[in-house]
Amino acid sequence: MSQPVRLGVLTPSSNTALEPLTSAIVAGLEGVSVHFSRFKVTEISLQAQALGQFDDSKILAAAELLADAHVDVIGWSGTAAGWRGFDTDMRLVERIRERTGIVATTAVLALNDLLRLRNIRTLGLVTPYLHDVHQRIIDNYKAIGVEVVADRHMGISVNHEFALVEPFRLNDLVREVALAKPEAIATYCTNLRAAQLAAPLERDTGIPMLDTVSTTIWGMLRATGLPPEKIEGWGQLYGWR
Repeated sequence: MSQPVRLGVLTPSSNTALEPLTSAIVAGLEGVSVHFSRFKVTEISLQAQALGQFDDSKILAAAELLADAHVDVIGWSGTAAGWRGFDTDMRLVERIRERTGIVATTAVLALNDLLRLRNIRTLGLVTPYLHDVHQRIIDNYKAIGVEVVADRHMGISVNHEFALVEPFRLNDLVREVALAKPEAIATYCTNLRAAQLAAPLERDTGIPMLDTVSTTIWGMLRATGLPPEKIEGWGQLYGWR
């Protein structure tokens, strides 16, 4: 690689899972580094104070800090558009580009691109969220023609606690959802320690697993022109183009 590629990642302030996972996933890519910027997020719910955490002005301020590092792409590694509406992320990436001059993507937009790429119409869904947040995600996918045929959620609202969910529990929930034989399964939260489960679960179930930490990385690599398939051992999605 002739020059370094810098990936800029926006992360909720109370998230402890996505940074080590993201760094581990890209560790084998020569010349690629990851740089993070936080903004305050501590609660996930449909209450006004929780929804207000995702005001674009706060996210844009964090994006501007990444721009100071001359990153090549900015990825919002968060899933709020799942319950706020996919259009919120579409507007956000445009505003990031306008404010910083840097191309942007998000976990959710990249996930939706992957679903379109493979014409996936049935999805399994695992989240840590409250029922109403989880149901809003299901409804938003139904609106774009993707049916959630099996799902599990954990009823947690404190963002920091999502990372405390043990991987063995996530493994069990994904396997339960896999019994419905969806075309893909999404682990939908970037503060879950789930990305590393993809390869073994795919071998055992035969179903692609689309973790949102990984979808963010896939989207960022695609935006920079780097081939995602250079990442091995973290799931089938990196071979999708």
